[in-house]
Amino acid sequence: MYKIAILGCENSHAKSFLELIKQGEYPALQVVGVYSEEREAADALHEAYGVAVLDDYASLAGQVDGIMITARHGDNHYRYAKPYLPYRIPMFIDKPITCREEDARAFMCEARENGVRLCGGSTCAAVDETLALAADVVNNAYGELRGGALACPIYKGSPYGGFYFYAQHLVEVMTRIFGEGIQAIRADQNGETVTFTARYDGYSVLATYIEDSGYYSVSVYGARGARTEQLSISLPSFRHEMNDFLALLEGADMPKSYESFAYPVFVMNAILRSLDSGTWEAVAPMERSSAC
Repeated sequence: MYKIAILGCENSHAKSFLELIKQGEYPALQVVGVYSEEREAADALHEAYGVAVLDDYASLAGQVDGIMITARHGDNHYRYAKPYLPYRIPMFIDKPITCREEDARAFMCEARENGVRLCGGSTCAAVDETLALAADVVNNAYGELRGGALACPIYKGSPYGGFYFYAQHLVEVMTRIFGEGIQAIRADQNGETVTFTARYDGYSVLATYIEDSGYYSVSVYGARGARTEQLSISLPSFRHEMNDFLALLEGADMPKSYESFAYPVFVMNAILRSLDSGTWEAVAPMERSSAC
């Protein structure tokens, strides 16, 4: 039995994870505490699932086998993880990994130094449609890539980090399917809609953030064919993430490198820089040689 805590449980993700455990799908996991700065959110989970409510996010440091950090505001993720990093336990980190690039670098550096294995990010990157499109690209199902298009929600006025609150969903779906080879980004805002072009080697991917839209769609264009999917987000979608986390608890390697795990943070900030500058902006991801 692995004892875990869920920190920052004010969003629906924490509830989804607890529901999967309640259904008996993960008998190896025992949630020994939940924490939120919005106490009513933690109390609601206590009422629904009988989990203990923590008064402080650091109170179980050294007492659990792993943690799941699902705070709505990305600025809380590194802060909540920090007391647990010296104990070298696996961590699930929800989107956005962080908001600021400097926090992403510091977080990944400290995780690497302590040998902490991480998983998580956007649920949208783990749904069946995203994984199928990514596999098709790897298998050259549509011929040589010619481009793509994505549309996802955005909540620029969110109190939980504004643009950052939902932006990683689109970015991580894009990089899961098309890869991390984004050379530069050019973004524009027209009314409530934010668009950007991600320039890859030999083709571009167009992205549209639609304010409060509630749907996600992806298209892949190849020399011999194309495919468009609307992503379906449901309780089974969270199984992919739970499976990754359980695998870490059981000793598996991280599903991606620290650099890849933090990559969406640098893409999001390149988008914002381009919105300010009106020009192409390079993505400046952390490099292993200069991370620490």
